Amino acid sequence: MARKVNPLSDTEIKKAKPKDKEYNLSDGNGLSLRIKPSGSKIWLFNYLRPFTQKRTNIGFGIYPEVTLAMARRKREDARSLLSNDIDPKAHKLEIELEQKERIANTLFNVALNWFEVKKTEITPNYADDLWRSLELHVFPELGKHPISTITAPITIKTIKPLASQGKLETVKRLSQRLNEIMTYAVNTGVIHSNPLAGIKAAFENPKKKNMPTITPDQLPQLMSALSIASIKLVTRYLIEWQLHTMVRPGEAAKARWNEIDFENKLWNIPAETMKKKRPHSVPLTPQTLNLLESLKPISGHREFIFPADRNPRSHANESTANAAIKRMGYKGELVAHGLRSLASTTLNEQGFDSDVIEAALAHVDDNEVRRAYNRADYLERRVKIMNWWSEHIESAATGNLSLSTHYRKGLSVVNA
Repeated sequence: MARKVNPLSDTEIKKAKPKDKEYNLSDGNGLSLRIKPSGSKIWLFNYLRPFTQKRTNIGFGIYPEVTLAMARRKREDARSLLSNDIDPKAHKLEIELEQKERIANTLFNVALNWFEVKKTEITPNYADDLWRSLELHVFPELGKHPISTITAPITIKTIKPLASQGKLETVKRLSQRLNEIMTYAVNTGVIHSNPLAGIKAAFENPKKKNMPTITPDQLPQLMSALSIASIKLVTRYLIEWQLHTMVRPGEAAKARWNEIDFENKLWNIPAETMKKKRPHSVPLTPQTLNLLESLKPISGHREFIFPADRNPRSHANESTANAAIKRMGYKGELVAHGLRSLASTTLNEQGFDSDVIEAALAHVDDNEVRRAYNRADYLERRVKIMNWWSEHIESAATGNLSLSTHYRKGLSVVNA
């Protein structure tokens, strides 16, 4: 028959004096107060572990910080766990670990880990812009919050001032970036679900602004303006190169000589240069090969085809072409990136296959199978498109001394 234990009282606990050896005062049902020789009094709960049935203790804290009433409540909580075959000590450690992880996994820390992966997929300039936007508009308010406490309402409240200022494009980008961070947190087991999946619906969509460009029938005027422009020779080459190859400004500016395959007439752009971090090959036409031959005396001995003016060992700035086009009188009418739109519009109007045009523009196809097919089949079809486009540019420049015709016709190149 179990020995009957009289419950403790506060008076009894207060009167308990330390002895040479530690001893326990029992309150019953596993709860006891251990009196140490130092005088400290510690609450302990003794129990049989589920499944193993091994005896163990779990501490409930020090008296008087943890009162008798508090210790009894902790005992009842522990007994409730045991009735469901949950070990109170293991449960306590699990909660402590969750709390530590919760404190460590702030939005800033998780975003930092996400960014380490993200920046391998994008250009350095875009990576800087991305992180800066978070530093300016998100981290000051939400960075120190555990990511598990971030909700749609508090995030919307943080971003809303930008929407009120009409900065809807910034709001859209921040919503996308925060969603990517949350998805990363879900995939790495930090949180169970993404609470920001629908926050973009809380804001007005920004009005789409197309890159300023000219119409196909304005190409002759552009070539005429380019032929008499008061710009540096390498810049003129750069603009024509971008026009012929249909690449983005940054991709054109960073072109290297070792990327040119003269034998197969290809410009093989590495993944790290491309916007979507996928390698891209551009078929070279007689006109683009002429541009390269004309450039050899200028930069053939250097790494970059279009060297920077102040530091020839580096490449031209990706905004160089854009600035030159603006000085040519096209401010607000045409930007360097708009040359791609000009090519796309012209080729579509001529009835070329839109899928092949998209491949020439290095627009990513989300379908893996079709993308592989594009690489294998479209390259040959793209050769025909690129040749037609270069001939069209040359025709539009008739009488305007296009740089792409100089080498073939044996003309001397002069700096406009």
